[in-house]
Amino acid sequence: MNSLIEITFTINGEKMVRKVKPSLLLINLIRDELKLKGTKPGCLEGECGACTVLVDGIAINSCMYLAVNVEGKSITTIEGLGTLEKPLNKVQEKMLEHGAVQCGFCTSGIVLSIKSFSDKCKAQGKVPTRNEVKKSLEGHLCRCTGYVKIINAAEAVYK
Repeated sequence: MNSLIEITFTINGEKMVRKVKPSLLLINLIRDELKLKGTKPGCLEGECGACTVLVDGIAINSCMYLAVNVEGKSITTIEGLGTLEKPLNKVQEKMLEHGAVQCGFCTSGIVLSIKSFSDKCKAQGKVPTRNEVKKSLEGHLCRCTGYVKIINAAEAVYK
């Protein structure tokens, strides 16, 4: 029997209650049910990072994360950062300034990973090295930029 489970969570600052199938993936909840299309389905195997969102501030691959696991948690998607209606987040600004955005497919996942890593570094009072910045971006595939501009943008977040 496929019973539904009620979950309560916050997404981009808005409290939600939803009934979901136990097998529903977070990416499907976000894109199909909540209609937030900034989270992209890439490989659907946790390898490309396009589906990255923040759960309680930690970057996760939403294609590998069951929606029932967000019970009581806070989710941030790219729509929860700066938009046309509110100022851009510093990570978004630096990505634009450094020309680190081309086709944009991978960008939302990369921005959220950089935000998670920068928040962690700031909480520790640490400025990461270039190699640490590179390491924080592992698991993100970008076919357009060649990564140099992305890494430069990520480093600029700390300046």
